[in-house]
Amino acid sequence: MNRPAAFLTDPPQSPAVTAAYQADLISDGYVNNLTRVWCWRPDVLASFQALRADLLADSGLSQREVAVMVAATAAARSDAYCALAWGSRLAELSDEATAAGVLQGVDSDLSEREAALAGWSRQVVQDPNAPTEAHVQRLRDAGLNDQEIFEATTWIAFRLAFSTINDALGARPDPQLAEKAPRLVREAVTYGRQVQAHTTMAPTDSGAA
Repeated sequence: MNRPAAFLTDPPQSPAVTAAYQADLISDGYVNNLTRVWCWRPDVLASFQALRADLLADSGLSQREVAVMVAATAAARSDAYCALAWGSRLAELSDEATAAGVLQGVDSDLSEREAALAGWSRQVVQDPNAPTEAHVQRLRDAGLNDQEIFEATTWIAFRLAFSTINDALGARPDPQLAEKAPRLVREAVTYGRQVQAHTTMAPTDSGAA
């Protein structure tokens, strides 16, 4: 018998749930397991997505730097779901060897700024009380200004919260996500919850789409 996609049942149908499912179908071609979990409060999902977008809207952080931080955060948190998703995104913005390296804690192919952000991400995840002013100065020395340091730290915290909710409620990486990921990225993700096996969609799911 196949394991469930998450510990929670699918949420009841509503216009907001249908809209969230439809957005996944348009962007990914399937409804993500994590979306089913978050759609117990689709209003919170929408607000959280908007908050993250607002944080980055006027930021000096590049798309690649953002992807580096999420990949490093997910790996440090042992979150397979976000590691596969953002490892793949980082591979698109760089190459799969670079992405796999970040997922394994190797930053040799990153720029000085990117490596500093990857290290900062891991430190925030592992022990946010450990950093000192000297650690922040290293970020400045790598070329980050104080606003970017705040934005990076807030972004890491947002991603950590997102991963924590998904992992705690048993959201398993979608098989489509794993199949689409570059080989080196898949091989680097040896932690977290196992990828969900392919299943036949229930009639209620197709109705929600």
